[in-house]
Amino acid sequence: MFKHLTVILAFLMTLSSSVMAQDFQKGLAAYNAGDYATTLQEWTPLAEAGDVAAQYNLGLMYYYGQGVPQDYAEAVKWYRLAADQGDADAQYNLGVMLKNGQGVPQDYEEAIKWYRLAAEQGYASAQYNLGVMYDNGDGVPQDYKEAVKWYRLAAEQGFDSAQFNLGVMYDNGDGVPQDYAEAVKWYRLAAEQGNVVAQYNLGVMYDKGQGVLQDYAEAVKWYRLSAEQGDASAQYNLGNMYKRGDGAPQDYKEAVKWYRLAAEQGDAMAQTNLGVMYDNGDGVPQDYKEAVKWYRLSAEQGDASAQYNLGNMYKRGDGAPQDYKEAVKWYRLAAEQGDASAQYNLGNMYKRGDGAPQDYKEAVKWYRLAAEQGDAMAQTNLGNRYGNGEGVPQDYKEAAKWYRLAAKQGIAVAQNNLGIMYEYGNGVLQDNTMAHMWYNIASANGHEKAGGYRDERAGLMTSADISKAQAMARECMNSGYTKCGY
Repeated sequence: MFKHLTVILAFLMTLSSSVMAQDFQKGLAAYNAGDYATTLQEWTPLAEAGDVAAQYNLGLMYYYGQGVPQDYAEAVKWYRLAADQGDADAQYNLGVMLKNGQGVPQDYEEAIKWYRLAAEQGYASAQYNLGVMYDNGDGVPQDYKEAVKWYRLAAEQGFDSAQFNLGVMYDNGDGVPQDYAEAVKWYRLAAEQGNVVAQYNLGVMYDKGQGVLQDYAEAVKWYRLSAEQGDASAQYNLGNMYKRGDGAPQDYKEAVKWYRLAAEQGDAMAQTNLGVMYDNGDGVPQDYKEAVKWYRLSAEQGDASAQYNLGNMYKRGDGAPQDYKEAVKWYRLAAEQGDASAQYNLGNMYKRGDGAPQDYKEAVKWYRLAAEQGDAMAQTNLGNRYGNGEGVPQDYKEAAKWYRLAAKQGIAVAQNNLGIMYEYGNGVLQDNTMAHMWYNIASANGHEKAGGYRDERAGLMTSADISKAQAMARECMNSGYTKCGY
């Protein structure tokens, strides 16, 4: 996960270092002493006489309200006078005022004009901001190549935000060919300057092994630096590393610590994971109410996993009163986002009439969505609906299709049901050997009745057929259910 581009609109606090008249130096000394009244007394006549340094610095004083009431319009006036004389600091600050609409109507095109003039003088902040304007298409047609040009100029001067954004461009392949190694180079330069999002992104590159060899310990290092600066995504990822024991010893308490920091900043995934930790009692005492609290915060932000988990809490009555309608509500929100487990559970609610009127057609709808994503229990239940003709016309072939898909995922009840289909020739050719094979596999996987069904078939089979069925069962299981049958 990579951060979006960061726009920096900063003002320089340093005073001009141009050659100054004696009166200007007197004003400067007063400024440094905090005597703004004397500063204004000395600089105002100079500025009115056209002294560029006085004009620029007078603009700063009006911008910050130093010795005068804060007045953006007056700041703009003095910046413009200095900018018209070619002062890069003033050109940059005037661009900022126009970009933000401070003291003047917001005007991106005019902001770009002044950024460009400063940028062409080598002013790194202006080069960076001009890159952002091209990157976002503000005041100019969006042009990633032009954005890269200006980011690079600022980055080569050591401007960390430009280094970060240039890394993003290489990471995403915007304006340049995608090049993870080059992205890592620029992220590292920015990260080493303490850029928090660059540290996070560099951690991601080590975590995923993009542009560098995968190295969890190095990922943890960069995540930690970013997390300690308060970056919520880094805190969340650092929590994940401790939870899994990747790059650091597995430590649920430490995982909880970082999840909590991110969760308290509103990070939805951290809130979900913190809920899971309370749900399971990992790193904290098990506390269903606390789990519900964090699931709800994340679910209300639209996180499908949290919505599903919150549905489960209401279904079971853990941490909240049992409430099937509320469970259905949260399952539906997650299911509509494509969460297969929520789709399956929502199908179950409609099948049983829990929290919603019993509706086999609606159950089939949700089972199918989950089944098509590979949910084995949904495939089994969809097979049952076709086998029984519930919510769909009875169709044994379709039932056998879904049982087979679930059976090959190791679901014992689907394996047993597929055995039944072969026993009676429903949707498949009747075949005692295949029936024996699937019953045998289902029994091995813990189905209580499948062994008896297998032995009933054996009573109708020759010894050779039984041996063949047993060999087929071994091959099926040993192949991971890829070679099941003739």
